[in-house]
Amino acid sequence: MTEPNADILVVGAGLAGLVAAAEAADAGKRVLLLDQEGEQNLGGQAFWSFGGLFLVDSPEQRRLGIRDSRELALSDWMTTAGFDRPEDHWPRQWAQAYVDFAAGEKRSWLAAQGLKLFPVVGWAERGGQGALEPGNSVPRFHITWGTGPGVVEPFERRVRAHLLSGRIRAHFRHRVRELVFDGPAVTGVRGDVLEASQVARGEASSRVVVGDFDLRAGAVVVTSGGIGGNHELVRRNWPRERLGEPPAFMVAGVPAHVDGQLQQTVHAQGANLINPDRMWHYTEGLRNWNPIWQGHGIRVLPGPSSLWLSPGGERLPYPHAPGFDTLGTLTHITTRGWPYTWFVLNRAVIKKEFTLSGSEQNLDLTGRDIRATLGRVGSRVSPSVQAFMDKGEDFVVRDTLDELLRGMADLTGDGLLDPEQVRREIHARDAALANPFGKDPQITALRGARAYLGDRLVRVAKPGPLLDPQSGPLIAVKLNILTRKTLGGLETDLSARVLGDGGQPIPGLYAAGEVAGFGGGGLHGYRALEGTFLGGCLFSGRIAGRAAAGAV
Repeated sequence: MTEPNADILVVGAGLAGLVAAAEAADAGKRVLLLDQEGEQNLGGQAFWSFGGLFLVDSPEQRRLGIRDSRELALSDWMTTAGFDRPEDHWPRQWAQAYVDFAAGEKRSWLAAQGLKLFPVVGWAERGGQGALEPGNSVPRFHITWGTGPGVVEPFERRVRAHLLSGRIRAHFRHRVRELVFDGPAVTGVRGDVLEASQVARGEASSRVVVGDFDLRAGAVVVTSGGIGGNHELVRRNWPRERLGEPPAFMVAGVPAHVDGQLQQTVHAQGANLINPDRMWHYTEGLRNWNPIWQGHGIRVLPGPSSLWLSPGGERLPYPHAPGFDTLGTLTHITTRGWPYTWFVLNRAVIKKEFTLSGSEQNLDLTGRDIRATLGRVGSRVSPSVQAFMDKGEDFVVRDTLDELLRGMADLTGDGLLDPEQVRREIHARDAALANPFGKDPQITALRGARAYLGDRLVRVAKPGPLLDPQSGPLIAVKLNILTRKTLGGLETDLSARVLGDGGQPIPGLYAAGEVAGFGGGGLHGYRALEGTFLGGCLFSGRIAGRAAAGAV
């Protein structure tokens, strides 16, 4: 038998991999951490994130008068997830365990490692369809002070301490091609050594092979991420019976190396891959004017005031309002074959309600700059949003409605826009604001949102006419579908052991993070409540690292 190179191999140095490696090393095990990219990509996609974390009944919520509970959060989760398949057995178990974690140890565990939170809690996925329908009943989106890098930092620090001590060794530019078995048990991995590539984080790196490797260990933990950078695989898994045909054009929320290839390999070698048709793609994608990777898209995190229009100019029916129901609105768009949609708004709305997802788009929060962050409650548009207004190819900024309509038509050039329909929708919306009462549910919802202090301070603009000259200029934003998260994945039990034939664990094989649907093969079901992707990596990585260490 080949001598093991380590007690545990962790394949993938994203957030879940860092957590698993740190936990296993803390337990006294020798860990070998592998990644196909260079050290500059340590932390993976979590580094680029906004840093949102789903927490339940937190001190931040209580200070803002938010009454939350584990029972309410679990009810919201199960309603939103919509589990309806036999293979949802383990995802259900993971969902319940994760809500327990979010309502219990999660915050104190992170705080003990130095992670700090922004005091205002956001309200993502508001739902809008009723108390028994999908969505968050209360605000639960806690922003990390330091955004994505602030989430990665505690675990990178722990891993680097173990690197110095020799407890962890790291092999970058090592691309795993296959698992190694000894009978039914996984005992290692084989793959290619790629040439050194000094590109910046997120940029496409060389794929020139300069060698191979064959490494052995007592356990292998796969944390290789999702499929969002592989649009061919996204289209292959696209649920056409639910979402229609995939759009011909999509922007990429993750780099090309997030390709799902190792997930496919592990599946081909006997692991169960469940719910591959469940995905989490966003409807508010922008083409990045300053791209890092090919097709780089940025998501708008919108407040609820923008007028959302079809390519022809018809208003999307409620509850398809900004920030309410991502999957519901995606379904409405893609089943109609629309290649894009529009937000129509003005400067008063954009300065209050447009946040762009990503650590690099929020340098005030990422850099922990208190003075710059306080500027969010001021009168200026944020620098990142202003840059898109000035340079983004999906933005039309004009002083008058006639000019705006001409600009929208010129931007697409496809003849789909009916200018008179847009004009009618805007005038009708503005007229509905003339009375403190009315039948427009979106206006009722945004007035209700401002009853929450967090929304009134930094998220929801004071209701006002779009055509008010004092609130101009007018702005139209062309929105593209943006690929991002994989909700299905490798099936795992509550010890993060990967399951194979007959639902039995494959000895020596574990999985965590997005490759495992953030736990169990899809703990989100069909929908996510947001702030749950980073948390899913933290939770499943912690379980996998501890379980593998206990088994070796």
